This record gives sequence, C-alpha cells and structure tokens, in this order.
Amino acid sequence: MRKALHTGSAWVLSALLFAAHPVTAAPLEPEGVKAALLADAAYDGALIKRVREAKRRIICAFYLFKLGERRGNLPKALATELVEARRRGVEVTVILEGGKPVGRENLAAARALARGGVRVVIPDGRRVTHVKAVVVDGRYVMIGSHNLSHAALAGNRELSLLVDSPELAVQTVKYLEQIR
Repeated sequence: MRKALHTGSAWVLSALLFAAHPVTAAPLEPEGVKAALLADAAYDGALIKRVREAKRRIICAFYLFKLGERRGNLPKALATELVEARRRGVEVTVILEGGKPVGRENLAAARALARGGVRVVIPDGRRVTHVKAVVVDGRYVMIGSHNLSHAALAGNRELSLLVDSPELAVQTVKYLEQIR
C-alpha cells in the first residue's frame, strides 16, 4: 500500500509541475517544410519527377549507380534523364564511390553520364562514399537508403525521405561539395 501511495504521489507531483510549466513540443515539420516517405519503388518516380522539373542545379551522391542491361532498367532511364537535364542547361553533378566492390559499375555509369555532359566526381581517398542523397534546385532533398540499381529501385525494401526545405538543401549541398 505504501508503494502505491508513493507512485500516486509522484504522479500528482508530475501533473502539478506540468500544469505549472507546460512543455511545448517543437512541430514535427517546421513551418514551410514538407516531407514525404518514399518507400521501396516510390523513390524512382519521385526522383525522375524532380530531375525533369529541375531548372538550375542537381547534385547527388550514390554508393552504387548500376546501369545494367536488363529491359526496363530504371537506373539507365534515370541516367538518360540526368543527361537530358544537362542538355536543358541544368548544372548536374553526380558523386560516386570508386572503390571495390562497386567501382566497376560506377565507372561504367560515370562514363555514360560524362559523355552526356554530366559532371562526375569519384572521390580519392580512403573513406568510402556511402551517401545516397540528391538536392534539386536548392529546394528538394532526397536522402535515405536507395542506391541507383534496378534491385534498389524495383525490388528491395528501401526507405528514403523527400524534403522540401531550402535550409536543409543548403546544408546538404555544403556536405556533398566537401566530398572530393
């Protein structure tokens, strides 16, 4: 009985303290920021939409960009969209990991993108570039687990986030630009 009374007293004290000093939680979405989860295959469509609508700049980094030869290959379609954006006058930079085990696939993608005028960066150094992030027009940020492989875009369990936030875009671009 004493224990129950003590627990009840603690609850009453907590309630009184809360009433005297209410806690206000920060909003989950700061004003003007919009976010959406991109689960599994939803990523590809959202990324292609942002690339097609880009007006000024696209900067992205991926651990794996595997073009492949299969029919309906989503990464190959995305590479085509990035080249088309560049032809429209959009500045396009793609940062890719160069080390094993993904180096060969990424070099093939890098060659195809570079032929289309896309700036490709393969960082030197010992640190692995495991980032999966895209920033479009200093506004849209896509960040999460998706690599650019057909498996990641069409079959794997993947989860990424699309955020409409110029502030987050500035921070993300600053980080990506440091990967050299």
